[in-house]
Amino acid sequence: MDFNEVIRTRRSVREFKKDPIPQEVLNRVLDAVRIAPSGSNRQPWRFILITDEVLKQKMITVCNNQKFIVGAPVIVVACGQRLPLNRGGYMGEMSTLLDVAIAFTHLILAARAEGLGTCWIGAFSNDGIKKLLKVPDGYEVVAATPLGYPSNKDVFNMNAQRKTLDEIISVNKF
Repeated sequence: MDFNEVIRTRRSVREFKKDPIPQEVLNRVLDAVRIAPSGSNRQPWRFILITDEVLKQKMITVCNNQKFIVGAPVIVVACGQRLPLNRGGYMGEMSTLLDVAIAFTHLILAARAEGLGTCWIGAFSNDGIKKLLKVPDGYEVVAATPLGYPSNKDVFNMNAQRKTLDEIISVNKF
């Protein structure tokens, strides 16, 4: 699939088929995470794949009761390692959030290219997920997403309202 089509048709998917994701497809999506850029190539992330149905059900509670997440065959949780290094300026420890968000974006775009749906979950209990998934000290949860084939293939063709370029781009000054 052409890259522009991938980014133009990526949507938040909340209804999934129970169809399993073939391992070779999953590997291509995960490899997109592996090769994502990060500051100083530190790759401060760990991605957890949840396939166990009981564990997936427990994720509902720690993800603000968003029940649709269990509809996909896999839930992906992205964790970032807090690093003592500072890239400078005001970023500080927030640089890890950026690095993990870049890798997570690679995942959702690679998933779309494979015909898979995702929905970036930012509403969750960091402590709840850490306890449930035994995330060690020094790591924080950054995002989660269900991952699977959409039950409605037309979801990728639905119109997404976006601002115009004039509303978001400035040249030489704000």
